[in-house]
Amino acid sequence: VACKMKTVNNLEANVILKENCRPDGRDLGEFRTTTVNIGSITTADGSALVKLGNTTVICGIKAEFAAPPIDSSNKGYIVPNVDLPPLCSSRFRPGPPGEEAQAASQFIADVIENSQMIQKEDLCIVEEKIAWVLYCDIICLDYDGNLLDACMCALLAALKNVHLPAVTVNEETGLAEVNFKEKTPLTIKKQPVATSFVLLDTVILVDPTAEEEDLATGNLTIVTDEEGKLCSVYKPGGSVITGTKLQDCISRATVRHKEVKKLMDKVIKSVQPT
Repeated sequence: VACKMKTVNNLEANVILKENCRPDGRDLGEFRTTTVNIGSITTADGSALVKLGNTTVICGIKAEFAAPPIDSSNKGYIVPNVDLPPLCSSRFRPGPPGEEAQAASQFIADVIENSQMIQKEDLCIVEEKIAWVLYCDIICLDYDGNLLDACMCALLAALKNVHLPAVTVNEETGLAEVNFKEKTPLTIKKQPVATSFVLLDTVILVDPTAEEEDLATGNLTIVTDEEGKLCSVYKPGGSVITGTKLQDCISRATVRHKEVKKLMDKVIKSVQPT
């Protein structure tokens, strides 16, 4: 069975290389249909569900109180966590987070830090006393490749859905008093969007499916912001990519950012009260 599967994979790879034809009929630089739904989890402080082809990811954000870091008494926290349960794909097993889930969580944390999408100072309520912690739980419901793009899109959409209540600290009791009637949206400074590619010898495919990821000889994820600036270039080993092809990928990532931002702005506008 393993030999038969390998033969099938080689045939598919050869078709892609020779005919520039992907198994699902897309062009090499074409993304799958992307849909975004925000406010999916009513018990969360912000949430979003993203579908990228058959890959489905949901992000729920919960805001809690904590003491600011000792070495940064005027900052709060953003804690992302990616979960890949066995329910989303047979490639994942029950138990502690696997290597791919840990790598995805670290990738998200690095993008948040490098892009400065949220100023952690904005999460401080009272310096040295109390700050917000944003727990960003990202769960894959259906895995069919390109996890990082879906996770980043779901995170950004969920953060745009967050409204934090007004908080004051009672000077006599030292306790936090929350006014849920006065809520303000989270200030998002930058809007990073990820665009992932796989390398198949001399061919580069955008938005790979799980099948195409299995065929790939290398992976590349580029994160850009709304100004077209690079926030991250993530390439975990594999085939070497030339400078010219890297520049082509960056250009495609810039175009993809505009597509995602347009989609997200449309979705957010549609759910805002008139």
